[in-house]
Amino acid sequence: MIGSMYTSLLCSQCNQSFDIHEYHSYCPTCTQPLVAGYRLEKSRPENVIDFGNYTMWRYKKLLPVVDQANITSLGEGWTPLLPVQKTAALLGIRQLYLKEEGNNPTGSFKARGISMAVSKARELGKSEFCIPTAGNAGSALAAYAAAMSGVSHVFMPEATPNAFRLDCKIMGAEVTSVQGSIREAGMEMQKQNRDNQWCDISTLKEPFRLEGKKTMGYEIAEQLAWSLPDVIIYPTGGGTGLIGIWKAFQEMLTMGWIDHIPTRMVAVQTTGCQPVVESFEKGLDFCHLWTEPKETIANGLRVPKAFGDKLIMKTLYESKGSAVAVTEEDMMAAMYRFGKTEGLFLSPEGAAVVAAMQSMIDKKEIHPSDRVVVINTGSPYKYLENIS
Repeated sequence: MIGSMYTSLLCSQCNQSFDIHEYHSYCPTCTQPLVAGYRLEKSRPENVIDFGNYTMWRYKKLLPVVDQANITSLGEGWTPLLPVQKTAALLGIRQLYLKEEGNNPTGSFKARGISMAVSKARELGKSEFCIPTAGNAGSALAAYAAAMSGVSHVFMPEATPNAFRLDCKIMGAEVTSVQGSIREAGMEMQKQNRDNQWCDISTLKEPFRLEGKKTMGYEIAEQLAWSLPDVIIYPTGGGTGLIGIWKAFQEMLTMGWIDHIPTRMVAVQTTGCQPVVESFEKGLDFCHLWTEPKETIANGLRVPKAFGDKLIMKTLYESKGSAVAVTEEDMMAAMYRFGKTEGLFLSPEGAAVVAAMQSMIDKKEIHPSDRVVVINTGSPYKYLENIS
């Protein structure tokens, strides 16, 4: 068994190369995210995947941790891809699947990225971390930092449901509540971390959360027998998962695991904070700051400007995808309708995705012959004070 095929770390904008044996956050020249690269050769999945491992680490050869002793895992990944047949029939589409990320440790897809970021930081000698969060990422960092006997500092908006705050405190994190959105939480974190004594795990301000999130793409492909869906609809705040899934598909294409990528990637936001939707409608390759983000039941979507905005827009354009905004009423209606039909309780972000799918079908942007995957990014139970 060969080890990790990780070989390079490049700026996503200027292509500057960085030493993979040292810790780097983002490109100091153009202030853009760094992206990991691999020695990708024509191969067969069985020569790369560890089929006996039922976590995201089954793809460890395609991940950046070189020494497996540094892996900090709580069993994240390999979540179910559920056929949603009754809703598909009601909507008149060929096939619909739900990727259930609420089954991850700490209850969300954030476990993937944070497990990866903490593991690689550990390999590079880091043990103290900080993060601004709308909830789920903070829960994940608190848990994985505890698992590796590290220290975590979590900054979250005051409007974040108390379940997330309690979750972080139970895991031993130092929690700071900040008035405003995740942007203000990030600004307060930077103020307290002025001398960079803590490792900043903010979305795409370090390279490796992206690598954890990309495993969703590998799983979707594998679970569909290496036949990609026509549409993937994704709730987009920081956008790491959207970018990561697309990155995984491109890597698989290079290795010959698939012969083309038919998938259109769709970003979903709320009408109260929709910088990606606005930029997509204007044909921009970046996002403006959304100056007055409204509070929402979907805390993870209240992101006024993603650090990786250029990568988000690049993914949408390359995939010939789109961006859709939904209202609070849309989300609540979709949550109840989907629960009654399928017996599945969606998080607000997952409900936003289902609402967006309904809108796209109504506008004939999704066709009856399409095979569609929607992502439920987390458990709804931490949001109960938002939705009850």
